[in-house]
This record gives sequence, C-alpha cells and structure tokens, in this order.
Amino acid sequence: MLPGVPHGYRDRMADSVRVVWCPALLGYSFGPGHPMSPLRLDVTIALARALGVLQREGVRMVDVEPASEEELLTVHDAGYLAAVRAASSEGRHDLSRGLGTEDDPVFAGMHDAAARIVTGSLAGARAVWAGETAHAVNIAGGMHHAMPGSAAGFCVYNDAAVAIRGLLDDGAERVAYVDVDAHHGDGVERVFWDDPRVLTISVHESGRTLFPGTGHPSDVGGAGAEGTVVNVALPAGTGDAGWLRAVDAVVEPVVRAFGPDVLVSQHGCDAHRRDPLAHLAVSVDGQRHVAERLHVLAHDVSDGRWLALGGGGYDLFDVVPRVWAHLIAIAAHADIDPATPIPDGWQRTVETLSGVPAPTTMTDGADLSYRPWSRGYNPDDDLDRAVRATRQAVFPYHGLDPLND
Repeated sequence: MLPGVPHGYRDRMADSVRVVWCPALLGYSFGPGHPMSPLRLDVTIALARALGVLQREGVRMVDVEPASEEELLTVHDAGYLAAVRAASSEGRHDLSRGLGTEDDPVFAGMHDAAARIVTGSLAGARAVWAGETAHAVNIAGGMHHAMPGSAAGFCVYNDAAVAIRGLLDDGAERVAYVDVDAHHGDGVERVFWDDPRVLTISVHESGRTLFPGTGHPSDVGGAGAEGTVVNVALPAGTGDAGWLRAVDAVVEPVVRAFGPDVLVSQHGCDAHRRDPLAHLAVSVDGQRHVAERLHVLAHDVSDGRWLALGGGGYDLFDVVPRVWAHLIAIAAHADIDPATPIPDGWQRTVETLSGVPAPTTMTDGADLSYRPWSRGYNPDDDLDRAVRATRQAVFPYHGLDPLND
C-alpha cells in the first residue's frame, strides 16, 4: 500500500481501475514513419498483460465508441469538426486548421479514431466522478496540443480538455490538470486560461529549445483566473534529480493549496533520455516515481479521484511500454517492482517488431535522489532559476511563500 492511501479505500467499488482499451484505438495512425505510431499502445497493453497487471482483481478493461458531436463541441468549434470530417472521409487538407501538415497528416477514419480517444478520457473521468471506479487510465489519451479550432503536434481532438469540461458539467467545482510531458500542454491551458475552476500545471522542456515554444513562468492565467496556469520550463538536459526537484517544489504544493475535486494527469514519457524528439534526460524510474506521487496526491486531496492519460513518447519499444505499464499498475494498486524481469515472450515479440534488443527489466537502474527545495536555492543553477521563476509567479495567488513553502 502506498503511503497516504487509506486502507479499505472505496471498498464499495467493484473496480479499482478502469483501463480504456480496444483494438480500434490503433486506428489513430498518421502512417508509416510517423513518430506517433500506434504500435506503442499495442506493445504497452501486451506488456501489462504479460506482467499480469490486467488480470488483477478490480481491473476492468473498457471498450469505447467515438465521442458524439455534442461532446466534441464542448471544446472544439463546429467548423473544425467539419474540417476533420472532410479530411477523414475525403482526404481534404486544411492547413489553416493544421490538417495535412507534416505533424498531422490526414488519414482515412481520422475523425472516428480521434473521437474514440476522447470517449476514453471522458467516460473514464465520468466513471471516477460518479464513484463507479477509483481511477481510470487511458494511455491513448493525452492529446494536449489540439486547439479548439485546429490540430497541432500529432493531436486532433483534445481529449483531456473534453474530459475536464465533462467533469465541470457533471458538478465538479475544481479540477487540477498536471502534465509531465516533455512538451508544454498548450491546448489544455488555452481552453481553460480564463477558468478559475481549472488548475493547469505543465512541467516541460523550455520553449526556447522545444515545440510548441510556449509555457513560460510568467503565463499565469486570464483575468479572474490568475494563478491557475502554472508552467515550469526546464532547461534542456534536465535529468532525474532536477525533474524530481521541480515536481516536488511546484506541483505538490500548488495542487494541495488548490484542493481539486478530481486530479487529471498526463504522462507523456518523452522526457526520457532516449526519446528522439525532446532533450531531457529522465529515466523510466523517475517517471514511475512521479506517477506514484500523483497517485498518492489524488488520494490525499481528491478522495482518490484520478484520471491518468498517456501523451507523447516516441521511443516505442524500450521506454513507452515500461513507463505506461508502470502507470497502469500504480493505478491498479498493484505496483511493479522495478527490478521485475520482463517476460521472455514479450521480449521476443518486441525484438521481432523492432529488430533491436528489448529491455529485460522494468527499470533503468537510476538513482532517484534529489535535493528538496527546502534545502535551499542555488542562483547559479539553471534548473533552480527556472523553478524559482515559477514559484515567484504563481505561489502568492495560492497563499504560498515562494521562498519557503
């Protein structure tokens, strides 16, 4: 049992976690050679199954159908939905709406595939809010760059934003969204920029060195919602010690002060040192540790109501499946020992698909020690300056001391 998770939590529930999965989710595919390969989802589910996680009592696998137009319109505009449908059925490009670009090429069935991801996150959020399950996980979700009127960064519809909107519509008064993808969670931030009911926190590589070039510490939210937008822009090259220090120094105190009814988190694993698109140096172990901490945080501040989403991550066979198998296991209250060997059958499958050796254990063997913020600030350290800029920008809005809390 994780520290902070009460014994007997929600014993009335039949499900400990709902895991969104069906083969149709593999239809979200931009084609051969595109970094966002659906194989990463397939091998993740296969690994979680090989490790016995999906067979655990209380783990329920749920199928999903495409979201309705009414549900999509809670975030996206009607003209954009029409453009996606035209791209999906006719192959029509609309570069003004990000459709047909190198990042977001059009493909047959694009609308249904993207809308199915939305349903996974929205239904998971609603099941958590209704008390039907403790947690929900949608590894296909986390499409955080999609804007109300355009696609961007491999993202067509913004499932996270639709899920949060659904929670608010169903009666949640405060929702916290924590995004630890290497890229700034710009789409979710944009949707809720002026909404004081939604806290968006993004811990990402600085926009000076990585797409989408946004997410500055000085961006704190619109009029009347100041302090509900929180951005930690990390220097390129930040590893476990700095990444964990940043999460400890910003994410936990702000979420606790905000006091959300539900925690939604995005676990893009492109912060890993092997990721081909970003420039951070975080390990599988570091990302597992943050997933554990967010799980505990959900129990501490939101009565356990937690929706966990996937996101970026482009080392398809070594990093993504291990990080997200850990995430599913944590949500199932069935943590995997990092030293656990990976089953031979899964290794053989991955080696056949990739042509390179598969990982053999669930760990990178990383040292996760770091210096807590309470031990002092180093003005000569790039990471510390980035963290301090965020704390100074947003902590006063939450009644927190940027220097000492």
